[in-house]
Amino acid sequence: MDRLQSMRVFQAVVDEGGFAAAARHLDLAPAVVTRLVGDLEQHLGVRLLQRTTRRVSLTQAGEAYLARLRIILAEIEEAQAAVQEHAREMSGTVRVLAPPTAARYVVAPVAAAFQRMHPGVAIDVHVSDVTHLTVEHHDITVVTEGTHIDADAIVRTIIVSQTIFCASPAYLERHGEPAVPHDLQHHRCLRLRPPGVRLRSLKVIDPTAGDRAIEVEVRPVMTANDIDTLLRATLDGAGISAQPVELVAPLLREGQLRRVLAPWISERLRLVAVLPSREFMPLRTRTFLDFLIEYTRNEVSGLGLPPVD
Repeated sequence: MDRLQSMRVFQAVVDEGGFAAAARHLDLAPAVVTRLVGDLEQHLGVRLLQRTTRRVSLTQAGEAYLARLRIILAEIEEAQAAVQEHAREMSGTVRVLAPPTAARYVVAPVAAAFQRMHPGVAIDVHVSDVTHLTVEHHDITVVTEGTHIDADAIVRTIIVSQTIFCASPAYLERHGEPAVPHDLQHHRCLRLRPPGVRLRSLKVIDPTAGDRAIEVEVRPVMTANDIDTLLRATLDGAGISAQPVELVAPLLREGQLRRVLAPWISERLRLVAVLPSREFMPLRTRTFLDFLIEYTRNEVSGLGLPPVD
C-alpha cells in the first residue's frame, strides 16, 4: 500500500464530500479511491468514515486522524516545494572532482569567472588523481577520456584538445626555433614520464595530413611525472615541452610562451565531464557545466583545434 497516497485520498474524500468527487478531483477511478481508503482503515485498524448511500461523514477517530494528517501533508508539500525551489534557484554548492592539472588550469579559472556572474553559488573542488570513479559523490567529475568510465554514466565532452610544442621566448632567443620535427634532436627537450611507463621515441603527428605520424629520437634534458613541473621549467627557459593546449592558451596569448613546430602535435586529448544523473539536476549544476564547457572552448578558440565531436 502507498500509505502517503492513501492519506491524500482520504483527505480528498472529506474535502470533496464523497468518493466520486474525490476520484474526479484526483483523476483516479472511483474503485481505486474506495480501495485506498479501505486499505488505510485496515492498516490503522479503525473506521475513519461512515458511509451511507447519501453521504460520507467522519467518525470520531477519523476526525482526530484528519486533524493530525492535515499538518503532516502540509509539511510534506512545503518540503517538496522547498526542494524544488532549491533546484531552481542559483545558490548552494556545486561539488566538482578533478585531477590536479585539470583542477588548476581548467576548473579554477572557470570557477572564478562563474562566481563573478553567480556569487551565490559555491564551488567545492576536490582535487585527486581519478583512478576509480565514484561519480555519485560529486555533481561533476572531470577526467580525461582514458579514464575508465562505467557504460551507464552520463558523459559530456568539455573539449577535444591537443598537446602542442612550446617554449619560452628566452629559450628560442638562445637556441633558435625548430623548423621540422627532427630538429628536436638538437634541442633541449622536456618530457612527461608517466608512472611505470618507459620513455620511447617521441611521436609527432601532423593533423593537417590525416594524422601522419613520425617518431623522433630525443634525449630529454629533464623528465617529470607531473605536467605542471614541466610547464614551470618551460616558462623558465629550460627547453621545449609538449603541453595540453587548454593549459597554455593564456600563456600563449600573453606571450610568456610561443608555439613551435605548428601544425605538428604530440597527441590528442579529450576532457570530459561525468555526471551521476541527468534527472533532477539542480539549475546551479547545469548552469556551471554549460559555463565550464563554453569557457574552456572559448579559451582555446583560434588556436587550430579540431572541432568537438
